[in-house]
Amino acid sequence: MTKPSQQDLAQGRAYTAPGITVYYDARRCLHVANCVRGLPDVFDPARRPWIQPANAGAQAVAAVVRTCPTGALHYALHDQPNQPDQPDQETEMPQEPTTVTPTPDGPVMIRGNLVIETPGGQQREVRAALCRCGQSSNKPYCDGTHAKVGWKSTPGPL
Repeated sequence: MTKPSQQDLAQGRAYTAPGITVYYDARRCLHVANCVRGLPDVFDPARRPWIQPANAGAQAVAAVVRTCPTGALHYALHDQPNQPDQPDQETEMPQEPTTVTPTPDGPVMIRGNLVIETPGGQQREVRAALCRCGQSSNKPYCDGTHAKVGWKSTPGPL
């Protein structure tokens, strides 16, 4: 299996600490808050910067980042502290098998070895929340607009 490369997953702002770089793409965050509940010393929206990966071990931070269902958070583990461009980085492996989970009145959550067609071309991913209401300004990704417009899903399968 070909997994997404670090370049594929390194979207958004980078937060680097010894052993890890965390990437945050605010446009894809739906504020599920798994990160805040999982490691509040690392992910604290009241603090600036709000992500401080040095406040926990690299493996613990990576484990919490993997719980982000939208793909707004990603990580790269590396051996050289504060040098995220080293070739010995370890990126997240895609889940097998791929799963597709519709959220009631919300996006479709997918996990796996993904290739997503976007307006900017193909995007390799391991986790994503895709828009179902058709109103997102960040298509194909969900941006939470479904809640603002009152969109409701229909019962049953997609």
